[in-house]
Amino acid sequence: MIIKGKVHKFGDDINTDDIISAKYLVSTDAKELGAHCLEAIAPDFVKKVTPGDIIVAGNNFGCGSSREHAPVAIKGAGIQAVIAKSFAAIFFRNAINIGLPFLESDDATKIKEGDLIEIDLDGGIIKNLTQNVTYKTQEFPEFLQALVKEGGLLNWIKAKKER
Repeated sequence: MIIKGKVHKFGDDINTDDIISAKYLVSTDAKELGAHCLEAIAPDFVKKVTPGDIIVAGNNFGCGSSREHAPVAIKGAGIQAVIAKSFAAIFFRNAINIGLPFLESDDATKIKEGDLIEIDLDGGIIKNLTQNVTYKTQEFPEFLQALVKEGGLLNWIKAKKER
């Protein structure tokens, strides 16, 4: 599976309240949550996103409370993947549940805002098309790719039952 998009760059310790403020947790609608994604730290973020873009961040992305709303907001904003130097464990689980690809890379700090990158989930390769550089990351397991293709764990279970 290949993912290609423009980078939106963030630093370390982006917490779930930064991703989606608690005042919006009355909704579970992805588009509504996406409209407020990261507005606490980047008020114009959603205006800059083109569907299919990618977030690249530093250490400990998704730390804080265990709200599933955070990856839902990211996906609802049109982001198709997140690359970070490291993730909070609870963000991992929630991203899996909704089918949002996430990749750890020590090279995340080398990727710049606005770079065009291509992620090969099968091969664990990140190509920075702007800088003409390639980085290695972990291969995204086939099972998790199936979850992404189905739009998350619940959709994957439903599709599996229908087969």
